[in-house]
Amino acid sequence: MKHPKILAALAALTLGAAAASAETLTIATEGAYPPFNNTTADGELVGFDVDIANALCEAMQRECEIVAQDWDGIIPGLVQEKYDAIVASMSITEERLQSIDFTNPYYSNYLALVAKDGGSMSMDDVDGKAIGAQRSTIASEWAEDTYGRRGDVKLYDTQTAAYSDLTAGRIDVLVSDHLPVAEWLKENPDYALIGDKIDIDDKIGIGIRQGEDELKDAFNAALEQIRSDGTYKVINDQYFPVDIF
Repeated sequence: MKHPKILAALAALTLGAAAASAETLTIATEGAYPPFNNTTADGELVGFDVDIANALCEAMQRECEIVAQDWDGIIPGLVQEKYDAIVASMSITEERLQSIDFTNPYYSNYLALVAKDGGSMSMDDVDGKAIGAQRSTIASEWAEDTYGRRGDVKLYDTQTAAYSDLTAGRIDVLVSDHLPVAEWLKENPDYALIGDKIDIDDKIGIGIRQGEDELKDAFNAALEQIRSDGTYKVINDQYFPVDIF
């Protein structure tokens, strides 16, 4: 017997799909944040976010198009109706909720510090160092709040640019989401995490425009469906050794 909440969610999902099944849903992602979203050499968008977006669209019985959008312009593009939703590992924050809305979280995030391996640097030793992070992210906010007056915080348009400056020695430490930097470390063994991952109660949601409750309900119902039927686990296990939900 299905739980009443699941039945209600499936009912909302069916209604949402019926109301807009003829329309193509356009979803934006950054395309520069592996393993969550990335662009291949031939221009294909791939990654956990992309696979989750496609699974949600299938659950909603919606035709979907996923497009790439630079991070700095991704919220303005949503507000300006360039696309219908953002699936790009975006943290749900009070500041962002002033301009857009979010679905329920589809995974949880932690922060981490990474630096050249072989030293004895601790989190306390970061004072006075050059510290990098991607601009307009939870990582950059935390870096500025924590080390802004005690070090030289440098912000980058993309995570890739931050990695490049770390390996070039232009910054000493990188503040990043834990899972992407853990993936990067597999290919960069000369670098290591400093201390433990940092829990800031960071929840990642799908960004939608304010007032679009029908679309929000449809996404939430689809998320519950792919969690309950095992689709989420299949996608999760392709990228991560633990459940990141």
